[in-house]
Amino acid sequence: MEPEFVSWRRHRVHVKVTGQGDPLLLITGLGGNTDMWTPFAQQFPNRRVIRFDVPGMGLSSMPLAVLPVAAIAELVVAILDALHVEFTDVIGFSYGGAVAQQLAFSYPERVRRLVLAATSCGLGAVPGSFGAMASLITPIRYYSATYFDRTAAHSYGGMTGRDLSVRRRMMAERHRHPPSTYGYTMQLLGTLGWSSLPFLSRIPHDTLVLCGDDDPLIPIANAELLARRIPYARLEVSPRSGHLFLWDEAKRMSGRIARFLDSHAGAARFSRPEPDPEPEPAPVSLPAPAPAAEPQLV
Repeated sequence: MEPEFVSWRRHRVHVKVTGQGDPLLLITGLGGNTDMWTPFAQQFPNRRVIRFDVPGMGLSSMPLAVLPVAAIAELVVAILDALHVEFTDVIGFSYGGAVAQQLAFSYPERVRRLVLAATSCGLGAVPGSFGAMASLITPIRYYSATYFDRTAAHSYGGMTGRDLSVRRRMMAERHRHPPSTYGYTMQLLGTLGWSSLPFLSRIPHDTLVLCGDDDPLIPIANAELLARRIPYARLEVSPRSGHLFLWDEAKRMSGRIARFLDSHAGAARFSRPEPDPEPEPAPVSLPAPAPAAEPQLV
């Protein structure tokens, strides 16, 4: 039987596993919980889908200190160990994309293929619109249907911004286990100062970078940067899709991702590229010795 909770650093971390088959790890965005993945996870019936609540979110225990992105990547490894998963395909969404990048760099042997959706490199990224970024300061969008309804178009764009019925469904999912203000703030603080720019070129996995062209939070330039810096990455831009496209267009986006994950183009790379060998020292040319003087007869 799969464990529902994993102990890690005195935290009780909620883990949800569904289905059977090759493992697929889903890492959610800021303030998210395992329930919010349900429509998307249902698109992978032949996969062992693994989800978890970051400490302070969902059913996981509350952190006493800020947990930086690198610590959450370490938590992912502990979850995989508890589930006896040697390596897995990984989908990181928004904040979860930062964790996925850190995981791929710090623990490359635990990742098979990597999907980065609606995410950025962190510090050094192109910021979103002011209104969209301001909406991230508090978790009020998880509590107030009116606020979520009023701000969805300029905060998330895409189908969520255009379709009232989608907003109603997503608000119902958010209401089940909304984050506390304290837990949300701790998670937000954990992102400060993090950047993948120093190591993007050393992520060795086949990577799919996905973004929507109607995402007010994460401009396309960020996806282009990731795809340009990660050696084995390719970029796909989804027309009219917004920030929440994995959830409000679950069927269409899961099809794109499944084609990538199930493809056999290129072998999975589990180890870091070897550093360039140090150049051999240039040979030193010594002057030829002067010829001995001929003996003189006197």
